[in-house]
Amino acid sequence: MDPGDELVDVVDEDDRVVGVVARREIREGNLLHRCTYVLVRRSDGRVLVHRRTETKDVYPGAYDMFAGGVLASGEAYEDGARREVEEELGIVGATLTPLFRHRYSGPSGEAWGAVYEVTWDGPVVHQESEVVWSDWVTLEELDGMLAEREFCLDSREIFERWRDGRLDP
Repeated sequence: MDPGDELVDVVDEDDRVVGVVARREIREGNLLHRCTYVLVRRSDGRVLVHRRTETKDVYPGAYDMFAGGVLASGEAYEDGARREVEEELGIVGATLTPLFRHRYSGPSGEAWGAVYEVTWDGPVVHQESEVVWSDWVTLEELDGMLAEREFCLDSREIFERWRDGRLDP
């Protein structure tokens, strides 16, 4: 199936489902939808940063410190987060720690996001259609990357909130 044909829930400002449309309609109409963000860290605190493929519909070729994506219609946040880390990074069986929900509004879209953290010391296996490169970096190294490279704007905003300790919903 073409990813643009996947069905996605449209939600209101209270995160209640108000409709179902194809993913491409979410992008074309800049409609409010649901997504997940998973910060993957090693037990030593390093963060997994990856670079997206040039074929992504949003932020092609950009860097990201979260695995995640758009939820399918009817999919629960935790199920979507688990699916995304398995698909994108080959991380299976890790414990998701819920952190907070975030309402993003920006040039890349309108979304309610559930943010999670995973500690993972195992191997990472990229999904070739999603990820072209990844590496484990310290928070200080990530700060340098954020200053020099293009990162997904929604992930940057959520990471800054995480870094500042603003974890309340």
